[in-house]
Amino acid sequence: MEAAAVASSGTGLRCSINPVPNPQRISAGVRFTTKRQPCAATCRRLLLRPSARVYTAASAAIDSGAGYSGVSRKRLAVFVSGGGSNFRSIHEVALGGKVNGDVAVLVTDKPGCGGAEYARCNGIPVVVFPKSKSAPEGLSTDELLNVLRDLKVDFVLLAGYLKLIPGELVLAYPRSMLNIHPSLLPAFGGKGYYGSKVHKAVIASGARYSGPTVHFVDEQFDTGRTLAQRVVPVLANDTPEQLAARVLHEEHQVYVEAVAALCEDRIVWREDGVPLIRSRTNPNAFT
Repeated sequence: MEAAAVASSGTGLRCSINPVPNPQRISAGVRFTTKRQPCAATCRRLLLRPSARVYTAASAAIDSGAGYSGVSRKRLAVFVSGGGSNFRSIHEVALGGKVNGDVAVLVTDKPGCGGAEYARCNGIPVVVFPKSKSAPEGLSTDELLNVLRDLKVDFVLLAGYLKLIPGELVLAYPRSMLNIHPSLLPAFGGKGYYGSKVHKAVIASGARYSGPTVHFVDEQFDTGRTLAQRVVPVLANDTPEQLAARVLHEEHQVYVEAVAALCEDRIVWREDGVPLIRSRTNPNAFT
């Protein structure tokens, strides 16, 4: 797969140009967002200047090595509804060469969210989905599928996207769509469990452990097959904010690790339908 164009960001890493595709080459009726363009000051703040903490944590999650030989570079669509910190960590690490893929498009139901502003400032096309009263520029499911196909998207990554994914989209990307959830699924998952609500419920339950789960996406909320998890302690005097910060730190590592494996074709499915990650350095070892 052809890699995205790159240019210097002045930080020692390459910064993706990845301009909005020529409208004549994209399916008729598709609308990339032009509203809510952030001001120059906002773009200067959001232009990729990799956070040492996020970049180091995410990079540490991946085995050392220059890449996965013989595997074409993948194209990724990332869905967000908020600030998109997991999206940012994946984008930064991909530009640093730690993930064998490029973010081809950012999909959001909230065109003014922080993740969408970050994408625009870093030259990543933004598509609004679904269409709604608050976002009349949004696409239908069929239009979105056409955009993803036209952009040759290989994998879909949900990173804090709060809408239920339509069945047609799930069927179009079998075993090719991941989500990250801030609890140890199947506990504290499903409709209504997102953000601080998850951490409040974990603390109220008396659970001693929590942590993020990376799972494949199916037609329901948080019920797809688990791919990877990380465990953090729930401390006696934790607030939801403190627990959330501890879990988020692990999210940035485990999601990057899972996406790296996905882009290197290192996901192996057991006969019982359980996905495993093959080690990059030892093909006989799995997690």
